Amino acid sequence: MYDQKPWLSSYEAGVPQTIEYKGQLLHQTLDAAAQKYPNNVAVRFLLKYLPLGIAIQSKMTYQELKDATDRFAAALRNLGVKEGDRMAIMMPNTPQQVTAFYGALKAGVIIVNTNPTYTTRELEHQLKDSGAQTILMLSGLYSLLDPIPAEIRPKNVIIADIPDALGFPFNRLVERTVRASGRMVDIPDGPGIYRFDTLLKTSPPQPPKINVKPDDVLLFQYTGGTTGTPKAAMLTHKNLVSNVLQMEAWLTNIEYGKEKTLGALPAFHVYGMTVSMLLTIYAGGELIITPDPRQTQLILEIIHREKVSLYPGIPTMYTAIINHPKVQEYDLHSVKACLSGGMALPVEVQRKFEEITGGKLVEGYGLTETSPVAHANPVNGERKPGCIGLPVSSTEAAIVALDASPDGSYKLMPVGEEGEIVVRGPQVMKGYWQKEDETANVIDKEGWFHTGDIGVMDEQGWFRIVDRKKDLIIASGYNIVPREVEEVLYMHPKVQEVVVAGVPDAHRGETVKAYVILKEGQSSTVDEIRSFCKENLAPYKVPTMVEFRSELPKSQVGKILRRVLVEEEKKKQAEKA
Repeated sequence: MYDQKPWLSSYEAGVPQTIEYKGQLLHQTLDAAAQKYPNNVAVRFLLKYLPLGIAIQSKMTYQELKDATDRFAAALRNLGVKEGDRMAIMMPNTPQQVTAFYGALKAGVIIVNTNPTYTTRELEHQLKDSGAQTILMLSGLYSLLDPIPAEIRPKNVIIADIPDALGFPFNRLVERTVRASGRMVDIPDGPGIYRFDTLLKTSPPQPPKINVKPDDVLLFQYTGGTTGTPKAAMLTHKNLVSNVLQMEAWLTNIEYGKEKTLGALPAFHVYGMTVSMLLTIYAGGELIITPDPRQTQLILEIIHREKVSLYPGIPTMYTAIINHPKVQEYDLHSVKACLSGGMALPVEVQRKFEEITGGKLVEGYGLTETSPVAHANPVNGERKPGCIGLPVSSTEAAIVALDASPDGSYKLMPVGEEGEIVVRGPQVMKGYWQKEDETANVIDKEGWFHTGDIGVMDEQGWFRIVDRKKDLIIASGYNIVPREVEEVLYMHPKVQEVVVAGVPDAHRGETVKAYVILKEGQSSTVDEIRSFCKENLAPYKVPTMVEFRSELPKSQVGKILRRVLVEEEKKKQAEKA
């Protein structure tokens, strides 16, 4: 049944069965767009609209972006950064982030996408594991490096700030606001400290010659994977260009050189990076970026004023739009397609959003390890509510037994029966950095990537998720490893035992709940526990709910039954409703 690829018959007209990857390197997609559309706007940075409709913004044409990326590549080589070295980019959505991303690729450097909300503890782990010796960050984040041991701390620290991307007088206006928030501070000059804008001004637009091949790794994208602590999925040029081609094929009415994509999803996340930034640049479109996807009023204004045609997001973003009290005051009919990922898309949210915009909102599915898109619902064709869709072009998928056979193979499950979803295609990662055993655990000998999601496939090739084999929490599209949060909570002097679970949440899809047993004679509060977590975890990982208990449900062998706790919470929520 799987060999027959029944999903192909359910494809929308115009979607090819396969994509044709011709060995293109990712940064070459920018140069190709610049050659074809040199004077088109490539990146528009938009922060706010003033009362008279004046926008606080900046913009770069494709020729200007190409020039800047060439200069940054030359600057990295002048700093002693060699081909194959790692560079962390710890930035929100800004023009500097886009420039640094493609510029680093032109220098043959492996990018380490780094969440700018990380704490020192999280940053130290990522720097140590990746071996990154260069980092690009906001000045307000520089103090995070102070406690990190000298042997781990990057030798090149490049500083870029939001006002740097703006012209006068808006740069001065924004600088006051950013400084007041603590996101911009003065950093004394010193060895190994450089300003991003100075590097561009003093470097020639001549990138170094590199010897990079399609199967070479270009990105370390950290993820919880299917188990364990965060690890780096190694994504190659072939992986990412292939996924861009798959998305381009899926959007049958894409118009080259004309699309306007709202890049509100953070580009340090693989979904925002691929579906917003990489796809738009490939198609010669205009990437309109803003640093905070939670500013719904601004999002509405951008769509209305800039006539956005593509708006990738997660369900919470679309939910915020349809529930905004002034949504009817904006014309959102320029939106023609939105791909939703990160979490299940509620059918009612989909219906209302399409009713308001007249565009199509469809659910997709993927993982960091699949660059990320593996499945999607047709944009203009048939859709099945509650399904993650069909395997995209050049992608195979199947349902297999949860456990391997004695010979190491996996039994294929019949149509309609539950099992683990496995994926095979050009977008599947090369493996986990320095973790051969864990790579072997998720990519079997036949090349199937085991997603850790339990699902079923029907006779027409539609896939649906029914459960998760792994304990990973997905809150607002972010992957959260329960064990990582638990390790932090065990550092609290009052905590004796703890378990963390993902429980249903109307806004985030899932949210983090900690179940805590305190040491004898100790007392604590929810605020105390959460404040401790805030000191050691990025905001999205901090438990939003804390429950103190005298005991936890356990199996006969003493394993904490996380699923029992989730079911308890579901029952409580149902009773309240």
